[in-house]
Amino acid sequence: MNEVEIIGLAGMFALIAMLMLRTPIALAMILVGIGGNFVLSLALPYMRFEAYILQFKTLLWSNVASYELSVIPLFILMGFLANYTGLSKSLFEGMNAFFSRVKGGIAMTGVLACAGFGAVCGSSLATASTMSRIALPELKKLKYNDRLATGSLAAGGTLGILLPPSIPLVLYAIIVETSIVDMFQAAIIPGIIAIVFFVFVILVQVKLNPSLAPNTRSTTTQEKLQALVSLIPIVVIFGSIILGLGFGLFTPTPAAGVGVFLIFCYGLLMKYKGKSENALTMQKLKDSIFQTATTSGMIYFILFGSEVLKTFFTRSNLPFALAEFATNLSFNPWVILVLMLIIFIILGCVMDSMSMLLVIIPFFWPTMVALNGGDYVGVSGAAFGLDNDSLKIWFGIVALAVVELGLITPPVGLNVFVIATVAKDVPMSEIFKGVMPFFSIELVRILLMLLFPALVLFLPSWL
Repeated sequence: MNEVEIIGLAGMFALIAMLMLRTPIALAMILVGIGGNFVLSLALPYMRFEAYILQFKTLLWSNVASYELSVIPLFILMGFLANYTGLSKSLFEGMNAFFSRVKGGIAMTGVLACAGFGAVCGSSLATASTMSRIALPELKKLKYNDRLATGSLAAGGTLGILLPPSIPLVLYAIIVETSIVDMFQAAIIPGIIAIVFFVFVILVQVKLNPSLAPNTRSTTTQEKLQALVSLIPIVVIFGSIILGLGFGLFTPTPAAGVGVFLIFCYGLLMKYKGKSENALTMQKLKDSIFQTATTSGMIYFILFGSEVLKTFFTRSNLPFALAEFATNLSFNPWVILVLMLIIFIILGCVMDSMSMLLVIIPFFWPTMVALNGGDYVGVSGAAFGLDNDSLKIWFGIVALAVVELGLITPPVGLNVFVIATVAKDVPMSEIFKGVMPFFSIELVRILLMLLFPALVLFLPSWL
């Protein structure tokens, strides 16, 4: 490596160290980006530091004014409105009426409700936090084992990353310059597999150890009809977004706008009917908008930091140097891919999903292209048997599935900490023990996606 690349590598290690010390991700990226470019200008005077700083005048605006990124605050607003209008609680109660007759049914309901709410709000941490506050008291009241109750909710919360609409899917698509709609379509089958696997894990656990869950209870026909009615809003909202995207009726930004509009109308309808719990009051609307602005501002600041950092790494030539280094190794490309995924799991212990995407993908994607055979490789000559457009989608879904895994990986799985803030009487060790069966089945799902890329690529190629 030459002097410039060594400076870039030092910057990368400095960034990882700052993140491990819990420095805010945006601040860490900006400090490393500016500091690294200053060091580059000292080492190589022709890399002028002043020219680099002057671009900040337009860099922040170009990020905030991007049409592609306008989908993010809309999806965030949709999630907050869904929470304030009681859709998350309605989702859990509606599914509960159908699964309460099955042994472990309430735990399964928790997973399915996490999947449904995650599909609406697009955030794993928000899903875990919201559904744990709704489902955990019910699970405790029915005397579910603490390990099963907390583990199923922590694992179910991870479904928010992969099920569309998902903010990490949007960010990944923008980073590697692929279609957001294709990423949404590609995530559907892996997401459904995850839900089926999680329900299967609960079934197996309560079969092997019946004491983990209480005896079942029957529900009346009236209760089931009420449950169906409570699920209609979620089905309409989610169905409108997914079907609209799938059949090309609108692009992601209008889809998010449709979702916000439908939830807004639902909240007003509940207010008109006098249902105060689900009614969208002026105070709830103000809180939703304020929290959306706060969260969106944080995300845009992180995106600005990633642009500052990307400029430094591009000038240092580090991503391309690492890609060349990987291709020159005698290892099989599949071995290097597995090593990348292991790095994702390790970093998932100390970083959230968005940080990993913005920091790691700009390094790993050029390496994947190089390993596959270069920018212009055909399917017949590609190491992974995919052209680069298909590789973007497949690698993105696999990477995000591994990021999901990081959220429940000991000793610092973020979803586990979210559950622990609600289940204060359950030791952290018990929650981690509870997620391990789900962790194991997730490894099986990732292996299936690696062995059978068609699980990811079928819907984007068909629709």
